[in-house]
Amino acid sequence: MDFEYSEKVNDLRARVQAFMDEFVYPNENKMHEQLKDDKWSTPPLLEELKAKAKEQGLWNFFLPPVYGEYSPGLTNLEYAPLAEIMGGVLWGPEVFNCAAPDTGNMEVLAKYGSVAQKKRWLEPLLAGEIRSAFAMTEPEVASSDATNIQTSIVRDGDEYVINGKKFYISGASRKQCEILIVMGKTDPDNSNRYIQHSQVLVPMNTPGVIVTRPMKIFGYDDAPEGHSEIIFDNVRVPVGNIIVGEGKGFEIAQGRLGPGRIHHCMRSVGAAQRALNLMCKRVNERIVFGRPMIKQQSIREDIAKSACQIEQARLMTLKAAQKMDTDGNKAAKELIAMIKIVAPSMALDVIDRAIQCHGAVGVSQDTFLAHMYAAQRTLRLADGPDQVHMMQLGRDLVKKNTA
Repeated sequence: MDFEYSEKVNDLRARVQAFMDEFVYPNENKMHEQLKDDKWSTPPLLEELKAKAKEQGLWNFFLPPVYGEYSPGLTNLEYAPLAEIMGGVLWGPEVFNCAAPDTGNMEVLAKYGSVAQKKRWLEPLLAGEIRSAFAMTEPEVASSDATNIQTSIVRDGDEYVINGKKFYISGASRKQCEILIVMGKTDPDNSNRYIQHSQVLVPMNTPGVIVTRPMKIFGYDDAPEGHSEIIFDNVRVPVGNIIVGEGKGFEIAQGRLGPGRIHHCMRSVGAAQRALNLMCKRVNERIVFGRPMIKQQSIREDIAKSACQIEQARLMTLKAAQKMDTDGNKAAKELIAMIKIVAPSMALDVIDRAIQCHGAVGVSQDTFLAHMYAAQRTLRLADGPDQVHMMQLGRDLVKKNTA
């Protein structure tokens, strides 16, 4: 394994870092101020930064070469360090059109979408002109097992009729969100649970799509993105809105979540690295008991442990990314599970230490630490809870090692 960055990647890293330093970090407070004017709409500043990044060619890094004409040509291994840099700010990835849930939806459309679906939805998403959401999680069932999803998708002539309730649908609260990918059951009585489900494209303005409220995460509403609760009340869409065909929903979900999980982990490493950088700055400047905090042995240990954890997670993420590139996502599933288990918990450990070093400021709105802590804690649930990944990984490892 060779994780040395190529000249091309080092150039992109330098450019993305320079963009973050010049335009993103200095505007964190301004972004929040602009949200006061129109909470659920993309702030003008964010649109300006997107246009600037696109003009500089810092755009759509996430699609690997297997997506052909839609890919910028970067492998997962090449994209990893870029995602790490973007992950230092919660809205940072959107500046470069690399934000979930759009990334996963674009991967689905690029891989499975029809020509018409790509033209209507993929192209404006790739251009950053609209936003999207992925509606899978439901409040009434354990959605970590995707076969439990109960929303009904029933064919009626040339249309599908959709009924059900979803929640924590990231992105659906935003005014610029124009399209949902909805997962539900088209064949509930099939003896094979893995082909009962389908995924269908539902425009947000379709009659019967009712956004009832934004769900909060530790008190944060994450505007303008939001995490919506949605009711589908006899929602009708054309049969042509089905993705691939009936019974393919579980297959599409698995294909979508693999890359998405590793993208999250890349950003977790970046969030932890920023927290460590802030911690180092803080303890070098803050005077306690008559001397800088860095003179305290426990502080030095916290910094050392944090650096070790970050580097371990970074290397594991790079290994998983390389495996995806060389052998495919399915072959990399064990490494993807490992890093999904490790990275959010690692980030929580590091951010927690940074909060402790900052004292009261660490839990306030004056640093990114508190909000990022909430986001990383959520990642232990998003795209599959830790327990599901550990259960499946343990099962597969035992099977492999006793064969």
